[in-house]
Amino acid sequence: MSVSFSHLGICVSDVDASLRFYCEGLGFAEVAAHEVGEEFAALMEVEGVRLRSRMIAKDGVTVELLGFDAPGVTGDGSRRPMNALGLTHLSLRVDDVGATAATIETLGGTVVRSTRTALPLGDVTLDFVYCTDPDGVRIELMDLGS
Repeated sequence: MSVSFSHLGICVSDVDASLRFYCEGLGFAEVAAHEVGEEFAALMEVEGVRLRSRMIAKDGVTVELLGFDAPGVTGDGSRRPMNALGLTHLSLRVDDVGATAATIETLGGTVVRSTRTALPLGDVTLDFVYCTDPDGVRIELMDLGS
């Protein structure tokens, strides 16, 4: 049996804003766009589905941004606790945590300043902070001090 990673999906409230956030703010590139309808209703377990899918990629990882035109989205967009079952966060290596965090804020994300953590390790300092995308998806920015 062969298994390989395909992509990770994120439900978003505004496809265009999320596309801008991930591409301009975090360096992803749009690689495909799809209009999805009733043909996927059974698979998605959503009746009357109509959505816009935007596939974005970076460093061999593909993320699908799913914008539901019908029946709409559910949830309140708040950041999930790390100890809640299920996926917890996306983690990205950056060369400047502060600058990347500032860019995220200009594109509709939130920086959770209280999570900023610096850990000395030999000759380098590891630098971390959690942020969220415009819909509350937790994103870890980390500089491993090269």
